[in-house]
Amino acid sequence: MTEQALDALADQLSEKLDELREHGRSQQRGGDRIRARGAGAKDKLTTADRVLATVLYLRKLGPRDLIAQLFGVKGSTITRAVQQVQPLLAEHGYTVPPPTARFRTPADVTAFLSNSMPTEIKSAC
Repeated sequence: MTEQALDALADQLSEKLDELREHGRSQQRGGDRIRARGAGAKDKLTTADRVLATVLYLRKLGPRDLIAQLFGVKGSTITRAVQQVQPLLAEHGYTVPPPTARFRTPADVTAFLSNSMPTEIKSAC
């Protein structure tokens, strides 16, 4: 998947993801906001990161914990992102192709990237 394709997909899904996040937070706190939007803790993953993490997870490129390590978050953050993004991908008709490689550790990812040709990029679509 090219960076432009990822950005376009993230743009398509961002409004719906924001709605889902706001709805979930509203239910969690039991009503309307007390503070202004943007106050409080910041999200660990951007919308593009959430979409990319979900695509990596659905492609089965590695276990959830590896993907979490690559993004610098906990596994539960990746699980939550997948639970929110996966239905939206299906709703928009995006299907995840089968994997071409599977990794277990960050060292596996590094070894794969160091052995591959930098000019040859496989499409994720």
